[in-house]
Amino acid sequence: MPELPEVEAARRAIEENCLGKKIVKSIIADDNKVIDGVSASEFEAALLGKTILSAHRKGKNMWLSLDSPPFPSFQFGMAGAVYIKGVAVTKYKRSAVKDTDEWPSKYSKFFVELDDGLEMSFTDKRRFAKVRLLQDPASVPPISDLGPDALLEPLTVDEFTELLSKRKIAIKALLLDQSFISGIGNWVADEVLYQARIHPLQISANLSKENCATLLQCIKEVVQNAVEVDADCSRFPLEWLFHFRWGKKPGKVNGKKIDFITAGGRTTAYVPELQKLNGVQAAKAVVKQRKKTSKIKDSEDDDEDKAVDAPESDEEFTENPKSKRGQKPGIKGKKHSNKRKSKESDDDNEDNDVGDDNADELQATKSGKPKKNNQAKAVKISKEKVTGKKSMNVPKKAK
Repeated sequence: MPELPEVEAARRAIEENCLGKKIVKSIIADDNKVIDGVSASEFEAALLGKTILSAHRKGKNMWLSLDSPPFPSFQFGMAGAVYIKGVAVTKYKRSAVKDTDEWPSKYSKFFVELDDGLEMSFTDKRRFAKVRLLQDPASVPPISDLGPDALLEPLTVDEFTELLSKRKIAIKALLLDQSFISGIGNWVADEVLYQARIHPLQISANLSKENCATLLQCIKEVVQNAVEVDADCSRFPLEWLFHFRWGKKPGKVNGKKIDFITAGGRTTAYVPELQKLNGVQAAKAVVKQRKKTSKIKDSEDDDEDKAVDAPESDEEFTENPKSKRGQKPGIKGKKHSNKRKSKESDDDNEDNDVGDDNADELQATKSGKPKKNNQAKAVKISKEKVTGKKSMNVPKKAK
């Protein structure tokens, strides 16, 4: 999904190909979920005859300056993307539009043709993006509420350390807070924490100054490296976690196992062997694990025939019940099932990064009724063996 590097690549593409050119045609989608606060016809009329002077970005937001206001602004959401016909803008990990698709795309929300024939489109397949027409985009939310841009407004180590020392929340959640620092989304946050060897759930205020300095350096390096290659993920360093974190599939990075948890409301990839909790949190984690192990052992002792497997992470598990021994042939027990519901919400919605593009919500398993106690039946059979009699209903002979 688009984060700072992808949005910056789009801005640069517009800057290199569209500046100084007049808009001669505009088509705005009749979609009030994406086109915010203005009708499609009003939007189109406001663009015609205007010249594009510059393209700007802060965090994951971009806007165009025209020769007179109002100006179009773009909040990319989960799948927002800029395409310029005949120009390679960037390669998203999950690009919504392919080169072979129709043009303009059926997912286009903002389309303009320039006086030299060049065509530019903003698409959004998922419809979580927001396209607005504003007098001064930088002076109003969401842009005015953003914290320092991770690329354009770098903090000093002392500033960064002081800010972290005041925040008693998990570091992953803090990095996703766009009012703290803007431009970092889910994959960038996972990458910088992996590079810095910091656990995603580590409380920000408990990080040492050395940890803070390392994290700040990793933010700069990851963002700058991604921007330098125009967010083309195929050109990211091979040792990055980025290449192995998608789909919550079991995997390894540089020989180390990747695990998945929920942090900051998002599915989070991390490497337990390298990213460990420190201080009080580490001690609590040990106690929690011991309690979990103890519960599992007690459950195994209660029923030798029931296999209990501890889940590898707290986020999800899969139950595969087997038929119990001693069950009579031809009698089927009620099946248990785990149903997964895919829940997808906008990580950029109001720039709070709440939700998850790959979140799996595990539903409660409904068990069938317990089997009847066979103890009474066993006693009855035992008595029959002693007396030699067998209880049964015998029809009386007809008189």
